[in-house]
Amino acid sequence: MPLTADADIKALLETTRTIALVGASDRPDRPSYGVMKFLQDWGYRVLPVNPQITGEHVHGEYVWRELSQIGEPIDMVDIFRRPMAAGEAVDEAIAAGAKSVWLQIGVVNEEAAARAEAAGLKVVMNRCPKIDIPRLGVGRIQNSG
Repeated sequence: MPLTADADIKALLETTRTIALVGASDRPDRPSYGVMKFLQDWGYRVLPVNPQITGEHVHGEYVWRELSQIGEPIDMVDIFRRPMAAGEAVDEAIAAGAKSVWLQIGVVNEEAAARAEAAGLKVVMNRCPKIDIPRLGVGRIQNSG
């Protein structure tokens, strides 16, 4: 079952340091653009993933084509994709060794969530960290890097 208890979600956010953001956008009117900036401002390292803008930079970070290219540990994969496309991102997160997947508001894919959980990943679904971080009182992340 995806995490739903506030304490569990808060603990996940407090132990996460590096987030790969699948569906990152370079367009300021897109939700992923604002969420990425918020997460960076909160202290997370956010690595944008979007094959359509690979090689460009969003908020100072290189945009990767796919998770497998990143080559460093990923704590969380934040997924901004349509529900049917989220399964592919979840499978990439499992293959990349991520510790958790976060499916954004409106992204509900029970089969993908079950695959992630079966592989040992924590799952949050149909929520947004930009909303949950201040609501849960998660302190700013002190990234050692």
